[in-house]
Formats: sequence, structure tokens, C-alpha cells
Amino acid sequence: MKKSRQTGEVGARDVTDGAQALRILLVIPTLNEAQHIVDCLDSLLCDPLLQDPDRCSVVVADGGSTDGTVDLVTAYAAGAPCPVHVMHNPDRIQSAGINRAVEHYGDGFHLLLRCDAHALYPQAFASDLVAAFRDGREKASVVVPMVSTGRTPFGQAAAWVVDTPAGSGGSAHRGGRRSGYVDHGHHALMDLTWFRKVGGYDPDFSHNEDAELDWRLSQAGGRIWLAGDVRLGYIMRDTLGALSRQYRNYGAGRARTILKHGMRPRLRQLIPVLNFVVCALAVLISPLFPVMLFWPVAYLVALAAISGLGVRKLGGKGAWAGVALFAMHMSWAVGFLGMTLRHFWRGIGKG
Repeated sequence: MKKSRQTGEVGARDVTDGAQALRILLVIPTLNEAQHIVDCLDSLLCDPLLQDPDRCSVVVADGGSTDGTVDLVTAYAAGAPCPVHVMHNPDRIQSAGINRAVEHYGDGFHLLLRCDAHALYPQAFASDLVAAFRDGREKASVVVPMVSTGRTPFGQAAAWVVDTPAGSGGSAHRGGRRSGYVDHGHHALMDLTWFRKVGGYDPDFSHNEDAELDWRLSQAGGRIWLAGDVRLGYIMRDTLGALSRQYRNYGAGRARTILKHGMRPRLRQLIPVLNFVVCALAVLISPLFPVMLFWPVAYLVALAAISGLGVRKLGGKGAWAGVALFAMHMSWAVGFLGMTLRHFWRGIGKG
């Protein structure tokens, strides 16, 4: 186990005396994260703010890991500078685990710092978030941009392409640097009063629970601030299959959020769906109308061009960029369409 829990200077911003009354509950949902959890905890607990046992407690909400995650966290807790608790999450999914952690450990805390085992956090991450939270602007939560990274050649190519407009559709929290109020961002620091006011996460959501909560928060009058200069690294999935499953779940989660609240989809959310439908229809009717293959061929050419740009940027491993982008686009669309069709099918059945 690494021993990087050193004390040191706070970093980019100083945590003033006025912030010292705030107590932070840090929650990390896990399920088979033995490969990542120690590095994640090390990166977080380098921050002196989180080394104060009177101001911070960590809860690892584990959904039933079988790879030794719980043993690693238990051993880590013995030498941690602040309390580290392991809590069993019988519902397994992140949303329910975070809610349960707040319910069981949240009394006396002012802020919820939601972290992900797959992420690596910059030094003074919590301190910078608290400074952003207390900068005089009205806000219910502070969200951050993600800068994607990868361990394998495929993961590194996927990390590069996901932070481009082709991969993220220009989402503000994917590689952006501009601070300001947003509708949604990667969840980080939340005012626990607001979190409780809107009922926390929807525990039935396994994916897109953050965007769903942001919608309810905005509807209740809460404001979401994107701290563009507080950035974190997110480790992309290592394989094509894992990335495809992740994005299929993302698409299904986004569809469920839209259907639950009657939201209007954004253009960047519709484009992958429309592309999938047009490509599928073109292939199906191409025996009768070969000209219809123009669109899928043009799409494949665009993917090849993306791979070419990836090679220029990353070397040979960048050739995976077009493959990763194809997986993200198509899997997201399949998840979105599948959830939408199931929703309407259930409605017809009930009718």
C-alpha cells in the first residue's frame, strides 16, 4: 500500500479560518475496485483539509465486492489521518450507497464530497472545492471538469477522444476550463442541506443519477457551479467490451431521466440516436437501395479520420480512437433507445 498521506501546503488556494467550521463527509461508492481504491484514497487524503479528523470522515459504500476491495480499505483505515468507514451497500448501486452513507453518517456534517474510485484527484482537491463553495456566489453544489486518462493503449485512445467535441458533444465538464453556473457537471461537493431537501439521489438509478439529481436541484431553485480550474483525472475503461457496457448504461440512464421528468433532450444527446437509426435503416434497405449506404460509409470514413488524428496525437495507439468513438456512440444510442422502447411498451401494457 502506498504511504502518500503526507501533510503539506494546501496548494492553489488557502482554506481560511471562516471555512474551518464546515465538516465534510466524503463518500466513495465501490464495487470490485481493488485495482483503483488505494490510489484514489491516497490522492484524496494528500489534502490537509481531509487529514483533520474533526472536520472529515470517509465512508466507502461497498456494494458487495469480491475482489478484496473491502480488505484493502479496512487495512488502509488503520493508518489513515481521518476516520475511514466501510459500509455495506445491499442495493449495490452508487446512488443508493451514497444515500445510505448520508443517512447513517451524515449527522453533524455540512458538505458531501462525492468521489469515484476510478478517479485520481489533484492535490488540495477538497480545499479548492471548499474555497469555490465559499467564494460569495450562491450555490447548492460545486461540480468539476474531468480530464480522462487511460492505462492501456485502447484506454488512452478512448481518453483522448472522449474529451473532444466528437466524444462529448461539447459538454462543459468534459475537458473544459471555464467556470460558471451550469445545468449539470461531474458531481463533487454538495451542500447537505440541499441534498436532503431534494431527497438525495434516486436510489433506483444505476447510471445518470447525478444528472437526474441536478435536474431536481435546479427545479427546486438550487444553483450548480462548475469550478473550471479544479480538475480531476478519470480512468477510462481498458477494453472495448467494458467501454461499450458503460456507455450503454449511460444512454439508458439518460433516457430514464428524460422520461421521468418529461425533459426535452439536447441536440448532442439526439445525434448519436439519430445516427444509429439512420445507419441501421440504411444497412437494412441497402439491398434495394444501395445509395442508402452513403451515410454509414461516410460515418466510417469520419471514424477513420478520427483515428488518423489520434495517431498524430498519440502515436500508433491513437488508431483505437475511432473504434472507441464508435463504441461510445452506438452503445449510448442502443441504451437510450432500449430504455425508451421499454418505457413505452410498459405504458402500452398498462393501458
